[in-house]
Amino acid sequence: MPNDDVILRFDNVIFEYEERKPVLDEVSFGVRRGSKITLMGQNGAGKSTIFKLITGEYKPTEGQVFITDSASIATASQMVAKADLGLSVEEYFSKAFLEVPGNIKSQINKVLNAVNLTVPIDRKVGDLSGGQQARILLAYALIQNPDILLLDEPTNNLDKAGIDHLVQFLVMYDKTVMVISHDADFLNCFTEGVVYLDVFTKKIETYVGDYYSVCEEINLRIEREIKKNAQLEKEILDNKEKVNFFANKGGKMRKLASKLKEEITELEENKVAVRREDKTIRGFTIPSQGIVGDVVKINSVKIIHNHEPIDKEVNIVLRQRDRLLISGPNGIGKSTLLRALVSGASEGAVILKDTRVGYYSQDFATLDYNQMVIDSLQSVMADGLDLQEMRSVAAGFLITGELMGLKIGSLSEGQKGLLSFARLVLMQPGLLVLDEPTNHINFRHIPIIAQAINEFDGAIILISHMPDFVKKIKFGTELDLGNL
Repeated sequence: MPNDDVILRFDNVIFEYEERKPVLDEVSFGVRRGSKITLMGQNGAGKSTIFKLITGEYKPTEGQVFITDSASIATASQMVAKADLGLSVEEYFSKAFLEVPGNIKSQINKVLNAVNLTVPIDRKVGDLSGGQQARILLAYALIQNPDILLLDEPTNNLDKAGIDHLVQFLVMYDKTVMVISHDADFLNCFTEGVVYLDVFTKKIETYVGDYYSVCEEINLRIEREIKKNAQLEKEILDNKEKVNFFANKGGKMRKLASKLKEEITELEENKVAVRREDKTIRGFTIPSQGIVGDVVKINSVKIIHNHEPIDKEVNIVLRQRDRLLISGPNGIGKSTLLRALVSGASEGAVILKDTRVGYYSQDFATLDYNQMVIDSLQSVMADGLDLQEMRSVAAGFLITGELMGLKIGSLSEGQKGLLSFARLVLMQPGLLVLDEPTNHINFRHIPIIAQAINEFDGAIILISHMPDFVKKIKFGTELDLGNL
């Protein structure tokens, strides 16, 4: 690989957090100018840490990160920071500059057009839908015109049209791009190589090729490693049996036994550490409050047309075991409808009195980032549950002792998602209101979550742009806001 072709290089980088928790161990790789690279790895492997080392937010404990010719870098984050939700679109984009240019409005219009988004620039960022905010995050990175573009879960909250547009944009984009994503189909459309971080060894592996061919190569390698270890294990067992037999014979037989012991040691050393993947959450049940009657009545909904709300009449009643799927394009008002319903601010919808509502918000608005994990779990526990049961539920969602004393704000987005599900289990709600509950969730957990939702005895309202997830759940009613 020609040196002048490399725009970014990690050279024997070791990174540890202050509490001496190692994340990366002697990581070395290079990224060629103009390439499209995917960062893969288990939860907590250090994918977001790699991004922060590239931007300079983190410094290596040892080793060096080289950026060729001081190339500029911008990151499209997973979520808009809570502190920025009150800003107008224009104020938000102005933050990207040390000195706001005179043509800022024209630049904003240009990048919004690039991400296929039309919104008034005086609109507050927090008033935009999740899908619109996802586009804003990308546009915010693009307005900086970076040489290296870092994308962290860019398809979260995007509808199919949004994902298709993003793929087209990335294929045509001539700058360097590094992506973290759990969306395999999306990655396969443009990935040229993969950097795989292993949470267990703290090392990295690099691969060339599209996403699916790399996954196949990894799986074949694991199969070879398993077969090799099985063969070595058989030889070790055979030699141990011979050692036991010859050791008692004396003379030359004892010498042979000693030689076989040396071979056993060598065979043990030749065994390879087969890569392990993330633990999967345990199967779980969300206990229902058991409330009887019309849990939810929806007589009218507000939809957004040309950035203005319009009331539309509907007639929806949800009782126990009823499921409602709310669909429609980004920006039409799906999440706004759920927020209004849960908060009691909706004029056209009402929830039955005394119904406990388990609300999973796509932006984790129900979580207090300054609260400790253990306090967050205890605050929603239904009557009759004790601390031991709470800890057991949390452990099923991979929230173990070391996480309990942390502030929620220090958790990864995936851990916040699993914490939200643990809270739903402890809450024992009569109504589940789920807004994009698979965002940030490892794909291995999704079938287990879908099964738990299917088995829930209360009423459910769901928004999801993940077709495979939606197919796993039996819906009685769909409300398509785009066709009202």
